[in-house]
Amino acid sequence: PAPPRAEKMAASTGRAAAAAPAGYTALAVKFAERQRSHHCLLVKEHQVREGADTAHPPRRTLFVLNVPPYCGPDSLSRLFSRCGHVQSVDICDKPGPGEKKDKLASKFFDHKTLKGFQVAYVVFRKPAAVQAAKALSQEGPLLISTESHPVKTGIRKWIASYEASIVDPKELKAEVDAYMQDYDKKMAEEEARAAEEEGVPDEEGWVKVTRKGRKPGLPRTEAANLRVLEKEKQKRARKELLNFYAWQHRETKREHIAQLRKKFEEDKQRIALMRAQRKFRPY
Repeated sequence: PAPPRAEKMAASTGRAAAAAPAGYTALAVKFAERQRSHHCLLVKEHQVREGADTAHPPRRTLFVLNVPPYCGPDSLSRLFSRCGHVQSVDICDKPGPGEKKDKLASKFFDHKTLKGFQVAYVVFRKPAAVQAAKALSQEGPLLISTESHPVKTGIRKWIASYEASIVDPKELKAEVDAYMQDYDKKMAEEEARAAEEEGVPDEEGWVKVTRKGRKPGLPRTEAANLRVLEKEKQKRARKELLNFYAWQHRETKREHIAQLRKKFEEDKQRIALMRAQRKFRPY
């Protein structure tokens, strides 16, 4: 008869498989041997239309859900290597179509830190490895961190992250120079292509005008620049207010009010004089 520990392990594995959603197979995994509880990975064969997902070919890709944060591409590759040769492992924050990468990702730029549980695409060399990976549900919990391949956690992980964040100036300069060379080459090819298409009518007789135009303008001379600056200076002078400072504005208002009051008093005196000179002449 099987020992009680083996019976408990088989029973827990069976419950995990029974609790898996339809179409998925539950694989029990543990972080290390000393842990009592296990975690469930939900796996199934990745099925998409032909050509819809170029990076994850059907029949050879295992789609994995509920991947814990401490489980990286190396851990998954080592975990499923017993089923067959693992060609690539792609971990994402959510499911989505993948595209083949022509070049390797940058070592210094475009790094995205994934947090929480993730999804993974494990691509095997042969389709039979996918079925073998799903059959691992019949075995006991698989170990992610072993003595031969330990997974760094705690202070060791922090130290490794800090050491990885230190940039080597020579490597950074080499990557930037290579990127700029590729960019200059791409821009030269676009300019050459635009020069070939310039002035050539298409099937309907339309002529494509590039950003340079048919007759690019001549560069400005020093005298032309001086004239432009002088015109801009005159425009600014016309737009300036006569009373720029606040105290000047207040003084102008005060003088205007005083003039209005003086004129009002003069008008009152003139009206009073006209009323005094008026006489009643009925005949």
